[in-house]
Amino acid sequence: MWKRTDHQPKIKAGDGPEDLGSAQEHATPHPLELSESQSFLVFEDISHHIKEMGAQLVKKVNAIFQLDITKDGKTILQWTIDLKNGAGDMYPGSARLPADTVFTIPEPVFMELVLGKMNPQKAFLAGKFKVSGKVLLGQKLERVFKDWAKF
Repeated sequence: MWKRTDHQPKIKAGDGPEDLGSAQEHATPHPLELSESQSFLVFEDISHHIKEMGAQLVKKVNAIFQLDITKDGKTILQWTIDLKNGAGDMYPGSARLPADTVFTIPEPVFMELVLGKMNPQKAFLAGKFKVSGKVLLGQKLERVFKDWAKF
């Protein structure tokens, strides 16, 4: 549903945070590391879109979202999308101000959502991810992701 049509983020097996491991470790990345770097690159790309369109999005959305990406029940990545204050912002970590809506999404489900392979409403109703706070604001976040996909 949030499918990018014209320019996908450039995701390669070697992209992502670097560590000081041996050359053997870099040659064959652990599947979890690849998965995390894909999510991280998607968030970075969305962040660039928000920096460019932030002021307009703040007028339309007026909310703060926190996304907790999980793997095996543990949070592996956390991002905040602030479309309530100033010209908007997106940053890694928990919300600096209280979030209106918090999404807890397993990483594979998140990737399917942003790649348009899963309908967000159906996924939520099927219990694929959790939402706390103002659930209906999720529709506004969906609109932000759709706009990003066109970007």
